[in-house]
Amino acid sequence: MSDLFQPLRLPNGSVIPNRLAKAAMEENLADAEHAPGPTLIRLYRAWAKGGAGLIITGNVMVDRHALTGPAGVVLEDDEHLPNFRAWAAASRSYGAQAWLQINHPGRQLMANLGQPALGPSAIPVDIPGLSKLFVQPQALDERQIEQIIQRYVTAAVLAERAGFTGVQIHAAHGYLFSQFLSPLSNCRRDGWGGSLENRARILLRTVEAVRAQVAPQFCVAVKLNSADFQRGGFEVGDAEAVVKMLAERAVDLVELSGGSYESPAMQGQTRDGSTLAREAYFLKFAERIGQVAAMPIMVTGGVRRRAVAERIIERGVAMVGMATALAIEPGLPARWRAGDDIAVPPVVVGWKNRALAAAATQAVVKKQLVLLGSGKPSNAQTSPLLALVGSQLRQKLQARRYRRWVASKGC
Repeated sequence: MSDLFQPLRLPNGSVIPNRLAKAAMEENLADAEHAPGPTLIRLYRAWAKGGAGLIITGNVMVDRHALTGPAGVVLEDDEHLPNFRAWAAASRSYGAQAWLQINHPGRQLMANLGQPALGPSAIPVDIPGLSKLFVQPQALDERQIEQIIQRYVTAAVLAERAGFTGVQIHAAHGYLFSQFLSPLSNCRRDGWGGSLENRARILLRTVEAVRAQVAPQFCVAVKLNSADFQRGGFEVGDAEAVVKMLAERAVDLVELSGGSYESPAMQGQTRDGSTLAREAYFLKFAERIGQVAAMPIMVTGGVRRRAVAERIIERGVAMVGMATALAIEPGLPARWRAGDDIAVPPVVVGWKNRALAAAATQAVVKKQLVLLGSGKPSNAQTSPLLALVGSQLRQKLQARRYRRWVASKGC
């Protein structure tokens, strides 16, 4: 049997049945109460049936006032725990592990959501022509930082109660913990800024606090940038150092990705001029970081062919994460296991404006999630322009619904 379909035993003793993971994608498919509803549950059942050994949910927000986008799932208390139980059950229905990805957007907060943005420093998102779409952030104070750490703990404990087998703490893609790690967005002069050890403090404290409140067999993972791909930002040497720090805190797996809204390397585009591989964008970084890692490493970014996935495992990386490929063909792992050497075509938007191209690429992928969540087949030939326009219109409606919902909740 291919190494792709060998089990992986994690440091806490739990086992992932194979080396293919459905990596997180932001679905924006929550129900009216910002809980997982029938659409998300149907989507995740399709991925479970597709044969991945590990299924990681899209962003689940730890604060209803801080979403990465409208129609995001929020987990602050047990009000909708039955919905989360149904989501976990669907994700595990064919034997996969299911991890809830927990996150906070920090300064990457869309202005149309009508909420204040908080970050390590009052440094706004800088995307030429699109910066006004984001809120000017305020710098977090000590009390707010401690509250955010507790929010992650609460979400993790609730995830365990709901039947998920682990959580993944998102510290990549320019979200809050990634902002703390990067010297471009963290200019603090207190114990949460300056040295890398200080910039990593909020992530390390959160991992420790979560680990202390969940069962030993419950997995605690971290998603980390291999680099920001912006000059002067978080670099691969920093990532190596942070992985060493995480090894001392009983982390079961580290997923490596890269980039942010300002430099969307996770979609194969960078702002610093770096040239990424056409597939497995971050493999060379994973190989380097894997040499110092005490826990298994997973790499995500552009994988769509079996030969590439097998090469990743052969090079010593423990898990292969796939996102876009499984949005287009959710049954890809099962087909590979059955001997079908199918390759998923890439989603390519060749527009000159990188930010718009990245948004259109994301819109095409999200269209596939809507189709699959509705019980329909995906359509990789979706027009990027139509997908982007449709996505923008849908987001306006979802943002309006969100503002009404969050206002109804009070403070």
